[in-house]
This record gives sequence, structure tokens and C-alpha cells, in this order.
Amino acid sequence: MKRFCLDLTLEELKEWCRAKSVQSFRAGQIYGWLSSGVTDTEGMTNVPKNVRAMLEEDFIFGEFKVLEKYVSAIDGTTKFVFRLHDGNIIETVVMRYKTGLSVCISSQAGCKMGCEFCASAKAGFGRSLTSGELLAQVLVSGKLMGERIRSIVVMGIGEPFDNYDNITGFIGLVTDPDGFGLGARHITISTCGLVPKIREFAALKSQVNLAVSLHAPNDEIRLKIMPVAKAYPMEELLAACHEYTSITGRRITYEYSLFAGVNDSVRCAEELAGKLKGELCHVNLIAANEFPGSAFRRSPSKSVAAFRKRLEELGINATLRREMGTDIMAACGQLRRGMEQS
Repeated sequence: MKRFCLDLTLEELKEWCRAKSVQSFRAGQIYGWLSSGVTDTEGMTNVPKNVRAMLEEDFIFGEFKVLEKYVSAIDGTTKFVFRLHDGNIIETVVMRYKTGLSVCISSQAGCKMGCEFCASAKAGFGRSLTSGELLAQVLVSGKLMGERIRSIVVMGIGEPFDNYDNITGFIGLVTDPDGFGLGARHITISTCGLVPKIREFAALKSQVNLAVSLHAPNDEIRLKIMPVAKAYPMEELLAACHEYTSITGRRITYEYSLFAGVNDSVRCAEELAGKLKGELCHVNLIAANEFPGSAFRRSPSKSVAAFRKRLEELGINATLRREMGTDIMAACGQLRRGMEQS
């Protein structure tokens, strides 16, 4: 089976050149084009046609296509809908901050986690993305925007740690100083709480940021909205997170979407603060984003403010995430797999 062109490391391209009796310096040229977001051989203007033909024969090129582009009238957030070479569809979101462009990428075409409040869970599962398909979202989005991507959040469609090997491969590719060369501290991986993979990731001692989708102060509430809680109760999850901070010395961000009448009471804030007291962490509150067919409604702003205030009174650092792209269904929890839901 052919590999996608952006799955290739520089060393693999060098080996390919050796096997094909192609001059070794061509590997660097090809890798340079790929790292700049060129995913078709026609754009590789300094590579001979016969070498380009050999590349096309051995690898997948020109198949990372933009189906749709949506731009928010509110804040300029841009959502790209990409079709992969096998017909699977994913969504990628580019946001502008004072520090530059940030991209929210998908790790899978669909999601198996089944979180009740997330649109991605309602559209079925296709497959996990390769390391190169993760990278392509960064490179192609930046190329289309005409500007370098400055930070990455792996918080789009899918559960990153359900695609662990490709996630770690992607980190290697995107941080490669001979390639895109992004610093690891500018990358954030978000997981719904796959405990074994949190421990495995901790062992890497990576500088990549870790975010954990908590969304509840206890197992009773979490079980109602996140099926993963059946496999990994909160006590086990928080123990793994404690291990992570102990091993890496890095702070964890806990994502907490606030749903009206579900998890947004002051009592919930107090219970959450009790669970996180003394931990190296930060709570990122999200005024939950609604989508058609969802039974969940966002918390009133008054409840959000009271929840945050109580957390801070109890010594837990908390911020309210800035909403972006809500008018184009590009906000947290709104991404879908498939054009029919876009």
C-alpha cells in the first residue's frame, strides 16, 4: 500500500534516493518542498521530471484536497474541509491570535469515544489519520492562509491517544529542525483520558503540552456524558495525571465545558477544586458550544462567572476560553466528519 508523501522522514527519503539511484541531495530538496506544504510533485520545480514520476509511482501525492472553506464573519476564524485520498473527510480550523496563527487539527476521521456533547461523536468513525495527514493539516492550512502556523492544538475530530503512534510520529515530523521546525512547547495534545497512553506519553518526557478533557467533578456526572469514564474512573485518571506532572514537571490543562443544569453549579466547582487541590494544573473553562441535535445547552454567563469565581477562591487557576468560529460551526465540540454535516 502506498504511503502518503508527508509520512516520509528525511532519512526515509534519503534511503529511497539510494534505492532508486537518485542523487542524494534530491532527498533534501524533496523534503524541503514537502515541509513547505507542497503535496503535489508539479510544485517541486527544481526536481527533475523523471524523479517526480518515480515519486508519484511510489507514494500518494496531490490527494489532500480542500472541499470547502468557511470564514467566520465574527472573528475571521477559518475552517477547511479536507478530502483525503480514500474519500474520508476531516475538518481543520485556523484561528488568529496576537501571537499569530494557531491551527486546530483532527487526529481521526470520526471518533469512537462517544462523548454525548460532541458533534464529532455523532457522525461515525472512518479511520485514524497517518502522521503525514496530521502534518498536512498544519502545512497546507498555513500555505492556504499565506502565513506560517505558530501553534498547534490537536483538539479537532478524534481522540489523539487512540491514534498514539501516529501522534508521536507527527510530533517528530513537525518539530524536525530540517523540516517545519516548530518548538514542542507550541503544541498541545488533548485527550479525553486514556490512562495507559497518558502514562506512556509521560515516559517520553516531551515538552508538548497536555490537556485532559474532564468536563465533570465526579464519576456520576462524567459517566452520563463521557463513556470513557466506564473504563477509566476519575480517581484513576487523576492519579495518572499526577504521575505525568511528577515525571515531566509540566502543568496539565483540564478542559471543562459548562452545560446548563448538568455540571455548572457552584457545588460542582467546589467538588472539582477539592479533586485538583495541590496539583500542578490549570482549568480551562468552556462555555459549551451547541450544535443541531444536541440535548445539551450552554451555561448562562452568570453561572459561568460564578463557577470560575468559586474555583479561584479555592485556589484553582481558571480561565474562560475565548469563543471563536461559532458562526461557521468551527468551535470546540462542533466539528463533524462528512460534508453532509458541515
